[in-house]
Amino acid sequence: MSLNRLQKIISDSGLSSRRKADLLIKQGRVTLNGKQAIPGEKADPISDHILVDGKDLPKKLNHKVYLLNKPYGVISSCHDNLGRATILSLIPTHLRSGIHPVGRLDFDSRGAILLTNNGDLTQRLTHPKYSHSKTYLVWISGQPSQSILDNWRRGILLDDKMTMPARIKVLDKVNRKTLLKVTLKEGRNRQIRRVATLIGHPVQDLQRISISNIKLNGLQEGKWRELKTEEWISIIN
Repeated sequence: MSLNRLQKIISDSGLSSRRKADLLIKQGRVTLNGKQAIPGEKADPISDHILVDGKDLPKKLNHKVYLLNKPYGVISSCHDNLGRATILSLIPTHLRSGIHPVGRLDFDSRGAILLTNNGDLTQRLTHPKYSHSKTYLVWISGQPSQSILDNWRRGILLDDKMTMPARIKVLDKVNRKTLLKVTLKEGRNRQIRRVATLIGHPVQDLQRISISNIKLNGLQEGKWRELKTEEWISIIN
């Protein structure tokens, strides 16, 4: 008998991310062997009977991971109540079943985002304790001084909490704007944009070029490709 936490079993089935699975359990939408499941409970996916919203878990899917170069003006979700384009709409219909975005990228930002049915990968890339890096090319207004950039590198007070140290490299200065390469190991809501505004140099354009060891490497905006297992497996091992 192989016991695993229910949220892991549910995410491994491709039904949802592990975080969403945990929420489903807390909402009382999961039963284990005919009884309402309890958060933190373990089960054997082979011998135990698990239902979500009264339905059997889907058979375990082959893990799929897609890298998408998100354009400006696309929502980083599977659905949008306002009818705006979503990243899922950029993936062919026959490949969409069971996949979800890993984290978010702002409506007004562009660049690398992952979609997958792999709950472990989602957990590793979104939970703060794993501190996977993300790298961005950022055009900001003006030309910040060395001391301002050093303060950003050390950490900026944001929402009453200091940001983690950041790697920042100046790549270009032209027409009263500056191109920075920014690498973070945290992902607060609109963090780069908010910090840039705080230091007096608002963002003009923001593109994420890598997530952990996964890079765009010339992938055109609006396009996607399926990643090979060896490209992402090290993230969860």
